[in-house]
Parts: sequence; structure tokens; C-alpha cells
Amino acid sequence: MPQDDRQWVIDAAKSVPGVLDAYHLVDPETGNGLSIAFFEDDVEVGAVKAVIYAKGKEIGWHDEPRPAPESETIYRVVRHG
Repeated sequence: MPQDDRQWVIDAAKSVPGVLDAYHLVDPETGNGLSIAFFEDDVEVGAVKAVIYAKGKEIGWHDEPRPAPESETIYRVVRHG
């Protein structure tokens, strides 16, 4: 995961009602990253992605090529404590 400041991604995601929190994690040895976000059940992930994309466009993030995530998996929380 690039080490540049991407707080704007988390801030944009959290602007969507029902987005509870979001985290960017990085393995300091490999540079591999992981993003985790928690949503209420009725939040459309596509809507969150659209807000992030729009913010990126607004700040010029898409003006230069950047690597895309290699994969994406969406899980549903079934228990927590």
C-alpha cells in the first residue's frame, strides 16, 4: 500500500451515512496493505466507492496513474462482542 496520505479516502467514506469507521493497515516489512471499513447493514458499498471516487476526482488524485487493489472481499459481520 502506498505510504502517501490517504486520510481523504477514510474521510470521504465516513461522510456516507451508516459508515461506522474505516482503517488502512500496512505490513511494515512487505508494504502490503489492507483497508477495513465497517458499515451498517443498509449501506451500499457502491455508494461509498462512488463518494471516494468523486473526492479523488475533486482533489486531482486520478490525474496520474496509480495501482489498483489486487483483490477485494466483502464480509458481513455475524457476531461481535
